[in-house]
Amino acid sequence: MLTTQRKQYLMDLLRRDGQVVAKAVSEELGLSEDTIRRDLRELAREGLLQRVHGGALPALPASPALADFRARAHMSAHAKAAIGRAAAALIVPGQVVFIDGGTTSGHLVRSLAPDLRATVLTHSPSVALALLEHEQVEVIMLGGRLYRHSVVGVGAATLEAIAQVRADLCFLGVSSIDPDAGLSTGDVEEAAVKRAMLRAAAQTVVLASPEKLATASPYRIAGADQIAALVVAHGTDDALLGRYRALGVTVHVAPA
Repeated sequence: MLTTQRKQYLMDLLRRDGQVVAKAVSEELGLSEDTIRRDLRELAREGLLQRVHGGALPALPASPALADFRARAHMSAHAKAAIGRAAAALIVPGQVVFIDGGTTSGHLVRSLAPDLRATVLTHSPSVALALLEHEQVEVIMLGGRLYRHSVVGVGAATLEAIAQVRADLCFLGVSSIDPDAGLSTGDVEEAAVKRAMLRAAAQTVVLASPEKLATASPYRIAGADQIAALVVAHGTDDALLGRYRALGVTVHVAPA
């Protein structure tokens, strides 16, 4: 069977069954799993499907959260404010906390109790500036090259700084989150920084405004099962949230 024929077969199977299991296809066609996985990777790069462990699922829509920082500031503003308030309530005094960049993180910082005593590490200049009014919060800036699209530091210096820390909690912003496709974002270096923060924290909480749910972005950060909790807006589909709970993720629904 030619490569084009295999790919057409895989796409037909995906449309018919809603999934492709690489092992089952390899046995059916008498081909190696490596061959099928290579075909699936190439189809995923073309945006025709999403790769998952063991096979593939239908392609997810692109995330509106891939827009630049200024444009994102106006997306889901009410939901982000509510998510920020709910997330701020999760911080325990005395903790060491990573706060990622992003517009929802800005709402989180503005919702912190004025007398909170904690240590915050961030690679976001805007998050650091918003913490100036919190005199009992020790702010540690993580260095790096400024990635203007998201207004955060990225690169080797940022990764090195993160590697020296063991935080209690990480509040992570993502462009996309899906139970199967996991967490993803639009820049390879930004994905590396987010992945490093997740690994350097005892627990990671993802801040997920509505436009990020059930979407996919080009660069994967981690599987959804690698986070401790998810904070979403009131009214988020409960069937979708049940899929996160099945992965062991605690779901916090922000009050309306």
